[in-house]
Amino acid sequence: MVATEQPLLQPFPAKSSAVESALSSGNGSHNPEAFRQALNKVLYGRSFYIPSFDIHRGVSGLFDYGPPGFNVKSNILKLWREHFVREEKMLEIECTCVTPEVVLKASGHVDKFTDVMVKDVTTGAPYRADHLVKDYCNEKLEKDVTISAEKAAELKDLLVVLENLSIEDLGMKIKEYGITAPDTKNPLSDPYPFNLMFKTSIGPSGQHTGYMRPETAQGIFCNFNELYRYNGKKLPFAAVQVGQAFRNEISPRQGPLRVREFTLAEIEHFVHPENKSHPKFSRVAKLEFLMFPREEQVSGQSAKKLCLGEAVAKGTVNNETLGYFIGRVYLFLTRLGIDKDRLRFRQHLANEMAHYAVDCWDAEIETSYGWIECVGIADRAAYDLLAHSEKTGVALVAEEKYAQPKEVEKLVITPVTKELGPAFKGNQKNVVEALEAMNEEEAMKMKATLESKGEVEFYVCTLEKNVTIKKNMVSISKEKKKVYQGSFTPSVIEPSFGIGRIVYCLCEHCFSTMPSKAGDEQLNVFRFPPLVAPKMCMVFPLVKNQKNQKNQQFEEKTRVISEELTSCRIDHDIDIKGISIGKRYVKSDELGVPFAITVDSETSVTIRERDSKDQVRVSLKEAASVLTSMAEEKMTWQDVWVSFPHHSSHSSPAADE
Repeated sequence: MVATEQPLLQPFPAKSSAVESALSSGNGSHNPEAFRQALNKVLYGRSFYIPSFDIHRGVSGLFDYGPPGFNVKSNILKLWREHFVREEKMLEIECTCVTPEVVLKASGHVDKFTDVMVKDVTTGAPYRADHLVKDYCNEKLEKDVTISAEKAAELKDLLVVLENLSIEDLGMKIKEYGITAPDTKNPLSDPYPFNLMFKTSIGPSGQHTGYMRPETAQGIFCNFNELYRYNGKKLPFAAVQVGQAFRNEISPRQGPLRVREFTLAEIEHFVHPENKSHPKFSRVAKLEFLMFPREEQVSGQSAKKLCLGEAVAKGTVNNETLGYFIGRVYLFLTRLGIDKDRLRFRQHLANEMAHYAVDCWDAEIETSYGWIECVGIADRAAYDLLAHSEKTGVALVAEEKYAQPKEVEKLVITPVTKELGPAFKGNQKNVVEALEAMNEEEAMKMKATLESKGEVEFYVCTLEKNVTIKKNMVSISKEKKKVYQGSFTPSVIEPSFGIGRIVYCLCEHCFSTMPSKAGDEQLNVFRFPPLVAPKMCMVFPLVKNQKNQKNQQFEEKTRVISEELTSCRIDHDIDIKGISIGKRYVKSDELGVPFAITVDSETSVTIRERDSKDQVRVSLKEAASVLTSMAEEKMTWQDVWVSFPHHSSHSSPAADE
């Protein structure tokens, strides 16, 4: 599923005083750019993201994950597998990234997976045509105080239909508005399609063309028969794949949101096309969250909270299985820490829908860039399986037993071997197999020709030549039979997750800033939930001074706690730098670590919680078990606060040491 940007429909909201401080300019208005600058300073400064091959000046659209960013991404994927794969008992596979051209030709990617490009006629710099038109419209609407109401309405209407414009229409708009290259103001070339797939050759001869896969789904579709058999020929079932995908973006922008290599997590849920109910739909039916049906979009309304069960019952969401996955996606994203008030499910407009899709909804997350699509949940009908089946001649179908026998008309092809043998001798087997492999259209056409002319020329692919078939060599008829089982091509419900986009949006939603007590510096905090934080805790031995004899004892106790945390699989770091505990807390908060253990006694430690800054005191022996209980969600911080002696961090003797 192709991830697409959405225009900024509403101003980026400030959800707390800390975020409001980061977003506000001198006149108090929200400033997304200032917020992004503050966020990026931490993301890149603390190595959440690293521009790829930076020492060689890098290439736009490629990013590496540094240690904290990798850990957040890894934890999101771990939770994704628990939430979907394990709970729904899905089948996870891993397919190759290099894909033969014939596969992507069948799926439509070779012919249709394109964006429209223009070039600076002088420098040759490439640009996406729709991006230039969109930027022009937004700039005029936001900054041109002289724009007429009629012109403003025209530009707003254009933004709505922009994705559906033809190459010719985009070219006309660029000329009509006098749009030039943003960097040089030079004229632009006529627009033309650019295929987004990375092309390569398979093997040393270069004769076999391949591509780096633009999505992970096609490998699942091609393996349908094997997966269906592995699942005991039971339907419905879901297969999933997590892996890298590649798109040769024309002009990557928006930092880590639009990149050329990224991680997708895709679910292909195979279901009977005439029965898309879901046995567990009642578990999500009462959920209420922001939904944006196409009717509200067209009429200029905004997203509203709707009950999912009612949306399915009214047909706003096409079927229960699609609705079930919309609900499960909502629960997953909010559990990660995505703000539910800045998460909406937007239905594709008619001009956005793929020709084969029955219904499609995007989970969009609001950021400083606007609404960003992070998950697409689509009913793809049977398009993919049918496309690969037609190309290969291999049936990709499921079987079903009928409650009552059905009378059907079946094609019967009976080669007459006693006539074929003398005519074709050693090639008889090839001819028989070719005759039996005919589809209904071919067979009935042959029958008509034989009846009118008495013979027909017939191509046998295994012999690579035409042979003459006479009327007495084959019997072709249709017979009515009672059948007790049949086959069908399953429909596919596909939730497709852009993991990198989710990581970035989560960083925006969890980030806040505040001034220090002295007011001389800005303190940054990532309020990641413990499940996805880069580390569960930091361990700080108290350092009185460089010559203090207790330092060695504290460090020894720190080592013991660290070993216990490791044995409990609690991801943590130790910071023994000779700076104050308060400053070490600040550094830990900036990474988003939810807990800190300060070893400030030979018999007990202080556990400090990031968001409240409250602290409790527990014995050395209890420290690891307390962290383990919170990591396994058996205890909350409130439970710990009630169970152990506590005090405010502001009065803690350790805080200022």
